[in-house]
Amino acid sequence: MHGGPFANIAHGCNTLLATRMAMHHADWAITEAGFGFDLGAEKFLDIKCRAGELDPAALVLVTTVRALKSHGGQPKDQLEQPDVDRVRAGLINLDKHLESGAVFGKKPVVALNRFAADTDAEIAVIREHVQAAGFRFAESRHFAEGGPGSADLAREVMASVADNEPLRYAYELEDGFHEKVRKVARKLYGARDVVFSKEAEKDLAAIAQAGLGDLPICIAKTPASLSDDPRLLGRPRDFDITVRNVQVSAGAGFLVVLTGAILRMPGLPKAPQALKVKLNPDGSVEGVA
Repeated sequence: MHGGPFANIAHGCNTLLATRMAMHHADWAITEAGFGFDLGAEKFLDIKCRAGELDPAALVLVTTVRALKSHGGQPKDQLEQPDVDRVRAGLINLDKHLESGAVFGKKPVVALNRFAADTDAEIAVIREHVQAAGFRFAESRHFAEGGPGSADLAREVMASVADNEPLRYAYELEDGFHEKVRKVARKLYGARDVVFSKEAEKDLAAIAQAGLGDLPICIAKTPASLSDDPRLLGRPRDFDITVRNVQVSAGAGFLVVLTGAILRMPGLPKAPQALKVKLNPDGSVEGVA
């Protein structure tokens, strides 16, 4: 029972009903909040866990060799080529997500999803870095090996329960709207400040007049960067987040904060299949299976 689209444009996690049902059926209930700690995890913890009075026993931060090489500057068409130096350079992005766990009183377990092109040397660099920083690490090979490929991760997750404190939040509901956005941007993204456009201020004024200005916030932001600019990889610093509009999701009970050039249209590639559909003069259609 998924409660909404992806965490770059919405809250990105399943419903409270689904989670509570799972908790009644097993000793361990595992749920996903995707698109990075800055997006999925922040919203899962600040919105869903607050609303449902949940406190996760453990958190898992998933990474890949490919993602770290990308944040280390390796071109996308070369991500399957081994490059230990690019992996090492991209670890600054992983570091920020791990540090963000402390905002909520949690120490995530790092799960590395292994792909066929990954090398032992690349994985060793990640393992050594994560463990030296005081975090638990497990290589996950479930895609190729099934359940046994996740046994190491399961053991680390169970052991990590003792590492975690009671859940804290990045902001309090009593904080003003601007302060909520600034706290998330500074604590989770590493931003210097937040710039609110005139349109955003107009939106907020109308929202406040309707008596909805105190709702939790759900920030829509690119998943490609800690900033609102998808071109800024790694761990950008000294950047501002720009809020261009604010929308109300009254049924969900939060305010959607639109940043940068993010569009709230989920799942479309840069060249959608619709561009290949052709209507011929005889009325026949090409490009539709």
